[in-house]
Formats: sequence, C-alpha cells, structure tokens
Amino acid sequence: MKKIFIGCLQIMILCIFTYILGEVSEWLHLNIPGSILGLVILFILLQTKVVKLKWIEVGGNWLVTELLLFFVPSAVGIIQYKHLLMDNGLKIIAVIVISSAIVMICSGLLAEKMAKQKEGKIKNADPTVLNSHR
Repeated sequence: MKKIFIGCLQIMILCIFTYILGEVSEWLHLNIPGSILGLVILFILLQTKVVKLKWIEVGGNWLVTELLLFFVPSAVGIIQYKHLLMDNGLKIIAVIVISSAIVMICSGLLAEKMAKQKEGKIKNADPTVLNSHR
C-alpha cells in the first residue's frame, strides 16, 4: 500500500513538473512543447544529481509500464481523419515503417556498442578485483 501511495505521489510530481514547464514554454513563446522541455530538464537534473532517481523511480516505472495505454486515445482519434488516411495512407505507413526500422537499427547498434564496451572493461579489469566478486 505504501508503494502505491509513493508511486501516485511521484506521478503527481511528474505531472505538476510537466504542467509548470508547459506554462513556461507558453510564457516564453517557445516552439517546444512543455512535455519535451520537461523531459530534457528532468534528464539534466537527474544527470547532475539535483533530482535523485529514487524520488521519481516508482512513478516513472509505472508510467513506462503502462505507456501503451496512453496511445489508445490518439489511435482512436485517427478515425476522425478518414479522408486524410485515404489520401495519404501509403505515405503515412511508409513513414511509420521507415522510422520504426531506423529506431530499431539504431537501438540495436547502440546496445551492441554498449555491450562491447562493457565487455572490454571487464577484460581490462584487474584480475584480483574480478576474483574478489566471485
């Protein structure tokens, strides 16, 4: 029960943070949505340790876990634009397929590079340190 309360509190904090940055973005007449600005600033705050991961981890993990639910309203909303889909459906599908392929390829290459880099660190590590962890 305590974890649910903490998660709800963290989600509320993230929502308030996003709302405030949305207002800041509008007030400064930026062409960047407040949610994107919020993600960038939150990333910087997490990297600089101004915001500790444990302050938002439970709520953030839940939001990522349930991410698919946030796409349902937009997917249902597409039905309103049947004429757009009829006119440009193939172009839209091509963009979706190409962008998805690019994301998959880049993610795979990045994961492979990180795995090799991690493997290299283990090979170059001091054997006495490695043996002490066994």
